[in-house]
Amino acid sequence: MSATTSEKAVAPAEPAPFSPLVDPAALAPALGRLASGLVRHPARALGAGVRLGGNLAVAGAEIAARAFGWDGEPSLAPAGGDRRFSDPLWEESPWFLAQRQAYLAWARWLRDLADAAELDEAGSLKADAALGLVADALAPTNFLGGNPAALRRAVETRGGSVLEGLANLLEDLAENGGRPRQVDGSAFEVGRNLGCTPGSVVLRTDLFELLQYHPQTETVHETPLLLSPPWINRYYIMDLAPGKSFAEWAVSHGHTTFALSYRNPDESMRGVRLDDYLRGLDTALDAVCEITGSTRANVVGLCVGGTLAVMLAAWRAAGSGGSDQRLRSITLLNTLVDFSEPGPLAAYTDAEAVARVEERMAAAGYLEARDMARTFDALRSNDLVWNYVGANWLRGETPPAFDILAWNADATRVPEATHSQYLRSFYLENRLARGRLELAGRPLRTEAVKAPAYVLAAENDHITPWRSSYATTRLLGGDVRFVLSSAGHIAGIVNPPGPKRRHWTNEAEPLPAGPEEWRERAEEHPGSWWEHWADWIEARSGPRRPPPSGAGSRKHPVLGEAPGTYVHG
Repeated sequence: MSATTSEKAVAPAEPAPFSPLVDPAALAPALGRLASGLVRHPARALGAGVRLGGNLAVAGAEIAARAFGWDGEPSLAPAGGDRRFSDPLWEESPWFLAQRQAYLAWARWLRDLADAAELDEAGSLKADAALGLVADALAPTNFLGGNPAALRRAVETRGGSVLEGLANLLEDLAENGGRPRQVDGSAFEVGRNLGCTPGSVVLRTDLFELLQYHPQTETVHETPLLLSPPWINRYYIMDLAPGKSFAEWAVSHGHTTFALSYRNPDESMRGVRLDDYLRGLDTALDAVCEITGSTRANVVGLCVGGTLAVMLAAWRAAGSGGSDQRLRSITLLNTLVDFSEPGPLAAYTDAEAVARVEERMAAAGYLEARDMARTFDALRSNDLVWNYVGANWLRGETPPAFDILAWNADATRVPEATHSQYLRSFYLENRLARGRLELAGRPLRTEAVKAPAYVLAAENDHITPWRSSYATTRLLGGDVRFVLSSAGHIAGIVNPPGPKRRHWTNEAEPLPAGPEEWRERAEEHPGSWWEHWADWIEARSGPRRPPPSGAGSRKHPVLGEAPGTYVHG
């Protein structure tokens, strides 16, 4: 069985132009507001055009000089790390250099237009996102005549790669919504080489299955560990593959480890709210403690699963007058608690975009899996869309067999009520950080969370920017450790020890007020943060003892083997 699951079919009516079905983030209206702004400021718009003409003239002179042997640096250069123009022909060939310089001049002109329109902050952010997508889509590398690697491949294969690319294109049009496939998922199977750390299902509710991993050490720590994955993705990003599994790492270090695997919602779950996910995590926490006989547990939350862990800690504190000790520690991985600066996602989560998403969800009762995936792909369209246009459609290559991408393609839905509540309470109103969120009948105050916290962020995370994650350190009421990892939102978590890994720590007490001050004084360490976390969590896991004789308990008997049934739904 492939890791990818099928979605419940919905047959919506024919979409109107720029409806939520074709423009869920409301980027097209942003371009209209941009045009209106340029009309109001014609002199600034004209100035942008003059700069474009000047840049094109300089580029033309440089290209002519290159034809006669000039080897100097062009006045316009791609941004550092832009892999689209890494082929040497972009510098050596006047033909390709001309395409690149014209494109760079035009892309800069688009940015100048956004500045010239003098929009407000929200409008400018939206316009930048829209123009960025336009610029990415029209890069010369997305067309055969402007892609040196594709042309070279076509010559080498005598046109065979062009035919293979056309076949890939037609297949993607027919089976993948017209988008290039990112991965060949046929090599992966959940339970065989993904999500395959041995374990048992010890609890099943309408919302989740609770997995208990089998011990792999002669002794285990007294305090169990509960993994709280995001409900917007499959849980097994925390148990990816042997050697890349955080769950496996925890088990191998003597932690009796549990994980939630959420059910993939259908229309019947349209009314499920954040309150239900909160109570679900609380139910899982109680089960973990009952099964292990421990009064406390450590919780590791990833992304929105980390936000949920903070909400649970605040909710339990509110119900006990601040005396609840059930959570011995909290580990937050690439998690936002303060949503005031959500980074690039802000352009896709403003009031206009949220209203369109809600209109889209109303038809089915949930957010379509592909809608979430498209939003995340748009944040890094060069890497997650156009890179595969070049590889699959222009060069005729087969998508790679890569476990992280296989997980990414195994998308899930989100209940309508949950997603609407989440977008409005967090992205629009930032209610948790402001102390104005109430769930399951209790007010949530982050300062009431006294459990020690390990806050991990990734330096290249585009979904939860590390500087925004740093704000968590001033919101929680207990001892907080902040660690910065190399890589991005997913690779920063799937970060097993290796020579390319690195992380940063800062032992200052108290922690600096802002992220830049923290970074200036942080110490860089070779290796993965997993190793650093292993020492931190060991000190908060109690003495070691023989492992449980089996999974589950009389109250929570084994219901089946991990990875369970919900992951396949």
